[in-house]
Amino acid sequence: MKQNYIPEVTSNLRKNYVKVPEATRLCSGIRIFGKRIKSFIFTTDVAIIKNNNADAVMAVYPFTPQSTITQAILAVSDIPVVCGVGGGLTHGIRSANIALHAEFQGAIGVVLNAPAPHETITHVKQHIDIPVIVTVVSRDADIAGKIAAGADIINVSGGKQTAEIVKVIRAQYPELPIIATGGPTEETVRETVEAGANCITYTPPSNTELFKAKMSIYRMEE
Repeated sequence: MKQNYIPEVTSNLRKNYVKVPEATRLCSGIRIFGKRIKSFIFTTDVAIIKNNNADAVMAVYPFTPQSTITQAILAVSDIPVVCGVGGGLTHGIRSANIALHAEFQGAIGVVLNAPAPHETITHVKQHIDIPVIVTVVSRDADIAGKIAAGADIINVSGGKQTAEIVKVIRAQYPELPIIATGGPTEETVRETVEAGANCITYTPPSNTELFKAKMSIYRMEE
């Protein structure tokens, strides 16, 4: 038997699930509270959260953070969850209070959006005992300022420029934990890992896209 062979056990009803790109396994991962995480699935869809093979969930959405949404996601998820707590319109003490509530509900980390002022990062860091993940979207981001304010992990979401941004940050901070978007293919994920990302976020197809593919199969079988 090959040393790296991994047996897989599944069932007829549960073999259909969202799979993250295999290239995510090439990164080192980030150990959070003893759990090694190499991949985050970027979604708030509870059906997808319940049916995927990622190591964790990154639940960030374009609305004011609400504790009921966090509660619903954590109630469904079988894997660790990090939750968005604002940083744009929602900031300061309000973000800190949302972050504290997310910790109490079981989140293993919180995510602040790119516009978050340093003061908000500090407020959140002072109120919780779980990692503060801060998003950056360009190579001009003040990484030193974010770290000084309390960022534990940097999350790079720079679209097509993500790998280049990761490379710039990694050159300056060799041991900084970096999460980054990996893009849609094995090649783009591999490029981001090689640039220095410790962990990859993967955006899955939407529920509508997944259902469309399944319906096409059903029609062919009729």
